Amino acid sequence: MLIQQVLHVKAIPGVITLPPSATISNVIKVLSKKRIGGIVISSNKRYCEGIISERDIVKILSQDGADALDDTVDKYMTSQLISCTPDATADQVLTVMTEKRFRHMPVIVNDELLGLVTIGDIVKARLTELEMEKEALEGMIMGY
Repeated sequence: MLIQQVLHVKAIPGVITLPPSATISNVIKVLSKKRIGGIVISSNKRYCEGIISERDIVKILSQDGADALDDTVDKYMTSQLISCTPDATADQVLTVMTEKRFRHMPVIVNDELLGLVTIGDIVKARLTELEMEKEALEGMIMGY
């Protein structure tokens, strides 16, 4: 399965972004309100400047305490991003996410942000794919 297929069946289409000037407090509010685990940081919603996740927030608060809530996200965001293209396979992306220990990957084409896939999106897509394969095999065995 290709990442472009995963993007088409996502529960939450599009990408939620915040500008680099947003505060950590703003990030926490959006993560909570939207029930998501990470946010792409972008000044114009077209180019991915960074990403920050709930794991990052926990690390920030444990290191810098509550004072960090008023800091801007550009101070803490991950700016050395690992991304993929829509023609990457779900298995390739899942492998990278597992090896590098992160759960959100921007999908980028010609430096423009096309989408964001999560490890949950990919697992769901793989489970759907496996169920379809199972049904096809059962049909073959039953002679359908």
